[in-house]
Amino acid sequence: MEIKSSPRRVTFGLAASGLALALAAGAPGPALAAGTHPVTGEALADDQTFTYRLLDQFPTLDPQLNQDVSGFHVIRDLFEGLLSQDAKGDLVPGVATGYAASDGNNTYTFTLREDARWSNGDPVTAHDFVYAWRRAVDPATASPYGWYLELTEMVNAKAILAGERDPAELGVRAVDDHTLEVKLTTPLPYFPAMTTYATLFPAHRATIEAHGADWTAPGNMVSNGAYVLGEVVLNEYHTRVRNPMYWDADRVIIEKVTGLVINDVNQALTRYRAGELDHLEPLPPGQYPALREELPDEATSVPRLCSYYYAFNHTASGNPALRDVRVRRALSLAIDRDVIVGQVLKGGQWPAYNFTHFRTAGIEMPDIPYAKLAQAERDAEAKRLFAESGVEDLTLKLIYNTSESHKQIATVVTQMWKQKLGVTTELANFEWKTYIGIRRNQEFDVARSGWCGDYNEASTFLDLLTTTHGSNDGKYSNERVDELMRASKTAEDPAAIYSEVERILAGDMAIIPIYHYANTFLLAADIRGWPYDNVENNWYSKNLYRVAN
Repeated sequence: MEIKSSPRRVTFGLAASGLALALAAGAPGPALAAGTHPVTGEALADDQTFTYRLLDQFPTLDPQLNQDVSGFHVIRDLFEGLLSQDAKGDLVPGVATGYAASDGNNTYTFTLREDARWSNGDPVTAHDFVYAWRRAVDPATASPYGWYLELTEMVNAKAILAGERDPAELGVRAVDDHTLEVKLTTPLPYFPAMTTYATLFPAHRATIEAHGADWTAPGNMVSNGAYVLGEVVLNEYHTRVRNPMYWDADRVIIEKVTGLVINDVNQALTRYRAGELDHLEPLPPGQYPALREELPDEATSVPRLCSYYYAFNHTASGNPALRDVRVRRALSLAIDRDVIVGQVLKGGQWPAYNFTHFRTAGIEMPDIPYAKLAQAERDAEAKRLFAESGVEDLTLKLIYNTSESHKQIATVVTQMWKQKLGVTTELANFEWKTYIGIRRNQEFDVARSGWCGDYNEASTFLDLLTTTHGSNDGKYSNERVDELMRASKTAEDPAAIYSEVERILAGDMAIIPIYHYANTFLLAADIRGWPYDNVENNWYSKNLYRVAN
């Protein structure tokens, strides 16, 4: 969404049939001693606030409608799912204290804590999850992440999304107030990890029915996370404040979180230096080395489970030349990824020649032939393929969302295409909310894209390029890829399947992989509790605290 010390496959739920996989909820911590952290004993600052930068205004705070990373960072504070993640990205209890897998991982039964409360005092029950999940899969909701329910392999999810069955037939039910049963059509050992994403968070039905689309507005929203929504000033800032009804409120130290919308990253850096921000990500392109030297205790670069790529428009609305695989391959080969990561970004990113991030749990990196070539060899092959295609006077429309780094990368790429292939590129940038609509409607030839794993398993990347995936905005389609990804769901070890899919994608040049993300950021030296080793960059404000200087 943009790591662990060593790759591993998510295996939660692989125990013998019926064996409960209890997740240690942890004994209640000691009462917060005046001015000290209850676990570490560190002296705490009087000011327990946290302020960070957002590139754009989040489009929504509705868990079932969210589709972007910035919104997820906020929603993760306001709502709590069945399970959460710790500082290393491992599963820990959320509303659920544990779960059992049975029927060969086709059935998951979650036990919910009895002290979970909504911010208005109502108990959080299994019925709230059933309501939310049915709502997410209901075509009437038009969730941009409705496809996520299909990926979970929940019984009838696919048919419901297609309008062939009623949402009430989704394979989830409340056995009682504190027991949730989920039925899958295919045994997914990583299903529990999928519950940490916003789409599967609970929703307060009475609030949604009372306020409709305005239910997420300040004063209306009822949530169950460690924080509640304070103010929202569009395109300027929002606040979230500590929720006294949260079941673990006594351990929450940060009292208030503020997100400031700052489009210009250089302006954001100036405000960080002025002490207005505690956290800034990403850093201005190319400035990480200098900032690391200047602020060694604050500047950080760690792997992040995201891949940056350019999507081709494979539909009739795209430039006809892009239907020729030789043209697509030439465009990809002509991009010098080492220049982009080493001279433009300089933040520890890695050149990408395949889609799945190389630090994804359990991934076996595929053998991609063009990755082994020197750039001069790639350039020669690009020119040969482009000449062989017979395409002349090619002009492409490349779109990207407003960002200095996206602009710099697009500028460099278009220069490479012009110099090596004679291709002319028209650049167009849009604010995020407008951009995602344009991209979803295939109003482009090439589109800047980035994908961050919704869970730590290769399918979160590779499913994206299946024919029916809701976020496959370039509309790439290959029957063999679809077949292999279906087969991966039941494979005992799908690593070989994932490698084959990557090789097909590279052969088709379905997309142009450009780089695997590193998370470059600044964090104020007095902020503690940041999950540096969480490859998904899922941070929870409830785990942060500010120490005294």
